[in-house]
Amino acid sequence: MKTCEECYSAKNRITPLLNPLECLQNHTQYICGTCGRYICIEHDERRGLQRWNFPFKTLEIAKLYLRTADFTMKKPCGIYEIKNNKGRISYKIFADIEDLQLFLKKTKDKTCEKMRPIFEVVEYREFPNTKIRKLSSEEIERYMSERKI
Repeated sequence: MKTCEECYSAKNRITPLLNPLECLQNHTQYICGTCGRYICIEHDERRGLQRWNFPFKTLEIAKLYLRTADFTMKKPCGIYEIKNNKGRISYKIFADIEDLQLFLKKTKDKTCEKMRPIFEVVEYREFPNTKIRKLSSEEIERYMSERKI
């Protein structure tokens, strides 16, 4: 399977990963103009974060949300490997090294050994058919049925 040049995934129905129906019904989605994948781009008012700001368990999962960070920031963002003081590794997306450094300064129990992204795209690009919006019930139903195929 070929990786989508816009959203960096080879699986155009893989997201959302957690509670997909609830996410598609209630959250704003980035609709990939190239492959049609829906990616949660919701802003969490309570935490003041977007979905892409959260830590991810694997690099592969972080890659599924990287495009929403790139789109939001209008520049290529990077995925960084973060380790806590117990040795647990997670992956976090930052707009740039300054944002990573600010995070590490505020979060004393976390480190980033490499201090550079382990994955990023070379340049930010806009794509003509991208949409950001809530979905209709028909779109949700079709997308969910396509996920099962």
